[in-house]
Amino acid sequence: MIKKIEVTDLHLFKQKALQWAASFDAACYLDSNKFKDPHSKYDTLIAAGVKDSITAGTGSAFEELEKFREKNPGWLTGFLSYDLKNETENLSSANPDHLHFPDLYFFAPKHLILIKGNEVEIVSDDADAAFKYIDQQIPAVSKPGDINLRSRFSKAEYLNTAAKIKEHISRGDIYVTNFCQEFFADNAEIDPVAIFLQLNRISPTPFAAFYKWNDNYVLCASPERFLAKRGNKLVSQPIKGTAKRGGSDKEDEAIKQELRNHAKELQENVMIVDLVRNDLTRSAKPGTVKTEELFGIYTFNQVHQMISTIACELQDGISAVQAIRNTFPMGSMTGAPKISSMRLMEQYERSRRGVYSGAVGYFSPDNDFDLNVVIRTLLYNSTEKYLSFQTGSAITYHADAEKEYEECLLKAKAILEVLGQPAPRS
Repeated sequence: MIKKIEVTDLHLFKQKALQWAASFDAACYLDSNKFKDPHSKYDTLIAAGVKDSITAGTGSAFEELEKFREKNPGWLTGFLSYDLKNETENLSSANPDHLHFPDLYFFAPKHLILIKGNEVEIVSDDADAAFKYIDQQIPAVSKPGDINLRSRFSKAEYLNTAAKIKEHISRGDIYVTNFCQEFFADNAEIDPVAIFLQLNRISPTPFAAFYKWNDNYVLCASPERFLAKRGNKLVSQPIKGTAKRGGSDKEDEAIKQELRNHAKELQENVMIVDLVRNDLTRSAKPGTVKTEELFGIYTFNQVHQMISTIACELQDGISAVQAIRNTFPMGSMTGAPKISSMRLMEQYERSRRGVYSGAVGYFSPDNDFDLNVVIRTLLYNSTEKYLSFQTGSAITYHADAEKEYEECLLKAKAILEVLGQPAPRS
């Protein structure tokens, strides 16, 4: 059954719909926050309730997802963990994992809501009842309790580790890598819906996501698309290059111009563009990989970002799941050369990345898909009361470790504000 309605107070409806969806064992809320994007099919997608699902660990996860997709050709929403790198390449993950999310989870929803403009489409066996329950919801408003936020690295340890990574670059082991650090809190109690709504308010982004799997939550304010399929076209939009917002329009323009001409930022962006182009050749018709935009500067509430767009035509015989596998993990979160960078970061980082650096998104009935990059994201295991977020920055030969540390805190700004926290202690 499909119910179509026009909503006057869309903001309130979306809050109520999220509150309703979060009452199910599995829920997904994807919000483009009205950013203009020619590749997006909707403004908001909300999935709730499980008709069928797949939980998989590294080893045969992509193969299992392929079979699950064949069995469920309609709408699917889910997430992929960064540690699926161990399936796509000869790698391993030995760092501590305190969150205990699966490596892959997707579900076929009982209820689906698609929003474009003020038009709402509810797809459900009982769409009228779903709308009634949504309308009765009271949006969550609450503040987190006392949170003792800590870091796995002191600032001195971060700077020392960045220096060691630069030694590898000087030796030619790698050219660029994404070095990440975890901030965490034990015994943390939050209302995930309320926290996400606040995060999405102060840091609206085109790939925002709320994802619930049992008692585990992904609260995501991501500005980055990993990979989308539109018909026979694949699109990837890696971000490399970050600058703070200014205090005025004039200062903003000066900062954007500096970012546009910053040698280090341009260098890291073009290296990742080359890596993504190479990844896409595994799935592309020969000669179709094109860089549609290089060094685009985009402004968000917290930061300016340098984003490039690479696209190709999908090769005949390559399935949607295979196309994802052929490019996973995303180059913006690994480095170049890709395998060497991932191996080194496993050595120098102190936490398993898990869903961070992975992807959240959907498959649609026409066999298209859209996946974000899980960054600017809170991960929460409500059973164990463990709260975590990670930030990373690109280390290159010309990187200034002090500035990279500051960039990590800049990327954490919105999350810290939502949690009512100062810069975390080490």
